[in-house]
Amino acid sequence: MNPRPPFLSDVFFEGLSRSMRDVEAAETLPPACYVDADFYEFEKEALFNHEWLCVGRVDWVKEPGDYFTTRIIGEPIVVARNRDNQIKAMSAVCQHRAMLVAEGRGNTRGFVCPYHHWVYSLNGDLVNAPAMERTCEFDKKAIKLPTFKVEIWLGFIFINFDAEAPPLAPRLTAVEAAVANYDLDNADGLSPPMTGQFAWNWKVMFENNNDGYHASKLHRGPLHDFIPSELCSFPEAEDGDAGFLRYNGTLHADASFNPTQKAVLPIFPKLTDEDRNRATFANIPPTLSLVMTSDMVIYLILRPTGPETMEQDTGILVAPGAMESPGFEERLEMIMTSAGKIIAQDMHVDELVQQGLRSRFAIRGRYSWQEGAQVQFNRWLAPRYQQAWAAMKDPQGSDGDAPAPANSEAAA
Repeated sequence: MNPRPPFLSDVFFEGLSRSMRDVEAAETLPPACYVDADFYEFEKEALFNHEWLCVGRVDWVKEPGDYFTTRIIGEPIVVARNRDNQIKAMSAVCQHRAMLVAEGRGNTRGFVCPYHHWVYSLNGDLVNAPAMERTCEFDKKAIKLPTFKVEIWLGFIFINFDAEAPPLAPRLTAVEAAVANYDLDNADGLSPPMTGQFAWNWKVMFENNNDGYHASKLHRGPLHDFIPSELCSFPEAEDGDAGFLRYNGTLHADASFNPTQKAVLPIFPKLTDEDRNRATFANIPPTLSLVMTSDMVIYLILRPTGPETMEQDTGILVAPGAMESPGFEERLEMIMTSAGKIIAQDMHVDELVQQGLRSRFAIRGRYSWQEGAQVQFNRWLAPRYQQAWAAMKDPQGSDGDAPAPANSEAAA
């Protein structure tokens, strides 16, 4: 392993515990967690190599042969439905000369590397390799695209690079119960999702998605005033939970982000009065956030591309049959125009927060009670960072602690 940068030390990782305190006493994460290239390399191992990562929706691969491609932490991935109607996820990297065997999305009988025409099945098995008969000890049957664990949760496809990872769904029972009435398995998805590239750390985006504190300030006005910050609440996540929730009460039932402030699309039919009088925010870090109102669910799939850059897929789910309702396209446009203005405000803030995090004057701040979801996120993140740090320490038995910075408290 390369020499550790000086600030990655026992002092630094012990200091992360201050971000897990109750919201009245907790501190924000150190700025280095959002900007430092060495920390990002550490984070890839601490989180993304072992956690369940959302890559898309089941309805993106409805028929045998359907596939789509994506990438997370630089790894090119292809997800396909095979002839046995199973969803498979695998590396898109040809095992010959590393050419990508697939791009975009579509339907195919198999994956043909465009470089030398090696052919792989929908399961990733190598089925043809032209002109390899003179290659010594070449065994076509021994070669396949590396495959990943797959789990489906409420219509979302998750993968895991770690073959030993425990299942995801048993650790999402509380979140699943909270959103059960949306019946996401059967929701209709508008496809394809919108994909954007952004110049900020993925955690800046994840935190903004879950920050009720800013809503009545940054978004003040008729497009957002019906969901005031003071009506936010944060159900406690249990130790071991793989996700967490934020609720925000609304000033009237079936609130929706459009000029009428009321749902204009058909509402999800199983919602209770309680569901219809709040917005629900469900989070499965590190890659999936759900923003849920009575007539629409917006899902956000976050994919880091570097320490200060990321991509995001933004998709929309509506009630079954909603797309056939009268005036659907026009009503959807009402919502998306309003939501676009709110999202633009958020994007501007995210960009400037990232700039601020680079500053020598950025510190570990304190939270309002309206930022309870940030502490929930910290309680998911920090133990994973700490456990990964402990696992990476000198295997010979020394503490492996690099010298702490002169101002270790500020760094931690």
